[in-house]
Amino acid sequence: MGDFNLALVIVAIVVCVIVFLVNVYLLVNYQHPDDVNQAYFPKFVVVLGLSVAAISILMLPADVANRQACRHAIYNGACNLTLPMKDLWLAVYVIDAILVFFVIPFAMFYYEGDQDKSIGKRIKSALWWVVTTAIVCALLLGILYGLVGKVDFTVRHLSSSTTSFPNSWVFNSGQQCIGNGVHQCSAYSASPSSEKTWTMRATFPEYVVALATIVGSVLFAIFGGVGIASLPLGLIFSFIRRPKAVITRSQYIKEATELGKKAKELKKAAESLHQDERSGAKGRKHRKNVKEVEKELFQLEEDVKLLEEMYPQGEKAETTWALTVLGYLANLVFGILGLIVSVAWIAHIIIYLVINPPLSPFLNEVFIKLDDIWGLLGTAAFAFFCFYLLLAVIAGATMLGLRLVFITIHPMKWGATLMNSFLFNVGLILLCSISVIQFCSTAFAYYAQATAAQEIFGHTLESLRGIKYLYKYNIFQIAFVILAGLTFVYYAACGWRRKKPSGSGFYLWICFGLDLFHVESYR
Repeated sequence: MGDFNLALVIVAIVVCVIVFLVNVYLLVNYQHPDDVNQAYFPKFVVVLGLSVAAISILMLPADVANRQACRHAIYNGACNLTLPMKDLWLAVYVIDAILVFFVIPFAMFYYEGDQDKSIGKRIKSALWWVVTTAIVCALLLGILYGLVGKVDFTVRHLSSSTTSFPNSWVFNSGQQCIGNGVHQCSAYSASPSSEKTWTMRATFPEYVVALATIVGSVLFAIFGGVGIASLPLGLIFSFIRRPKAVITRSQYIKEATELGKKAKELKKAAESLHQDERSGAKGRKHRKNVKEVEKELFQLEEDVKLLEEMYPQGEKAETTWALTVLGYLANLVFGILGLIVSVAWIAHIIIYLVINPPLSPFLNEVFIKLDDIWGLLGTAAFAFFCFYLLLAVIAGATMLGLRLVFITIHPMKWGATLMNSFLFNVGLILLCSISVIQFCSTAFAYYAQATAAQEIFGHTLESLRGIKYLYKYNIFQIAFVILAGLTFVYYAACGWRRKKPSGSGFYLWICFGLDLFHVESYR
C-alpha cells in the first residue's frame, strides 16, 4: 500500500508539471501579437486558472485511485495513510472561488482600463471594483452562512431489544436476522415515523464551495446542455457547409470589395462608439450598440476567413487548399466521434439520474470493465468524459453568444486571442469546473463511491438547507437534457444552412485596429 501511495504522489506531481507546461504552450500560441512581452499579470492568472481547472478535473480519478489504496487493507487505520483528498478538494475549490470572484475580475478590469491612464490609476480603478465586490460577497456569504449554513441529513432511528445468542447460526431468505420468526431486520421493518432529521452546521469552506457550485450549475445546465449538442453537430455541419471548390479571381475581387466596404463602415461605427465611451456614455443603449457592432465585427472576421479558404493565394495555394479539405474531413470525423460521446452522456443522464430508480449503471459499468482490462483505462475514459463536459460548456457559451444580444462571447483563436478573452474563458471554465465535478461525482456515483469528492458534493451539498431540493428533484439534470434536445432540433431544422454569426469576443476599443480591416487591400 505504501508503494501504491508513493506511485500516486509521483504521478500527481508529474501530471501537475505537464498541465502547467501545456497551459504555458497554449498561452504562448493563442495570445494576440499585441500582448507579446507585456500583460504579464493577466498571463500568470490565465496559466494559474487553467492549471487549477485541469487539476480539479483530474483530481476525481485521483480520488478514485486514492480510495483503492486502502481497499484491501487488513487494519482499520489504513485509509489514514492515504492522500488527504478532502483537504485537497477544499483547498482547490477555495482557490477556484478566489480566482473566479476576485483575481480574474481584477485582471480584466486592469487589462481593459483606459490605456491613456497611468498604471497606478488603472490599478486603483480595478481595486475599487474588486474591493466593492469583495465586501458585497463577504456580507452576503456571512449572512447566508449564519442563517442557513446548515445541512439536514435524513436518518432513521432504529432500536431493538436484546436476545440470547442461538446455538446455531442459520441465515437464509426466510431467516435474515437473529431470533425466531424475524424475517426482516429493523432497518427494513421500521415504521416511516422513525425517520428523523439530523442537523449540523457545514464548515465555511464547504459552504463557499456549495454556493459556487450553485452558480456554476446554472451556467453549466444552460451552456453545457446547449454545448453537448452544438459541439459535435457544429463540426459535422461545418463539413456540410464547407466550400466545395476554389472560386475564380473575379468572384474573389467582388467579394473582397464588399468586405472592404463593410470593414470601413464598421471602423467608423467602432470609432464613434469609442468616442462616446471616452465622453462618458455608458448607458444600456450604448452597451447594446457596442455588442451589436462586436457581433458584426466577428461576422466580418469569419467572412474574411471563409473567403481566404475559397481562394488560397501564394506559391503554396494548392497545398493550402488540400489542407483546408483535410481540415473539414477532420471536423467530420471528430464530429461523429463527439456525437457518439454526446449521445452516451445524454442516455446516461436519463437512465441513471433522471429515472428513479435508475434503469442501469450504464457508463459506470463500462468504466469498471475497462479498469478490469487495464488499471488506468477506466480512469482515462472517466477523465475524458469529464473533460468533454467542459468543452461542451465552452461550445454552448460560444453558440449562445453568437445569437443572443445580452451574452458576449470571447472566442479563442490561434495567435489572435486577447487577454480579456483568455480571462473570460478561464473564469467560465473555473466556475463550471466545480459543477462538472459535482455532476460527474453524481452521474458516476457507482464508480466513484466512497470518495472524498462524493462526501463533499454528494452528502453535504445535496443536504444543504435551502438548495437541497434543486438536487433532490434533479432540476439541473432535467434542464440539461431539455436544452440538449432543443439544440438537436435546432440543428436538424436550421444547421444545414450557413448562419450569420453576430458576435465577437473582443472589446471595441481594442478591436477596431487596422489589422482587422486588412481586407481593404483586396481591392
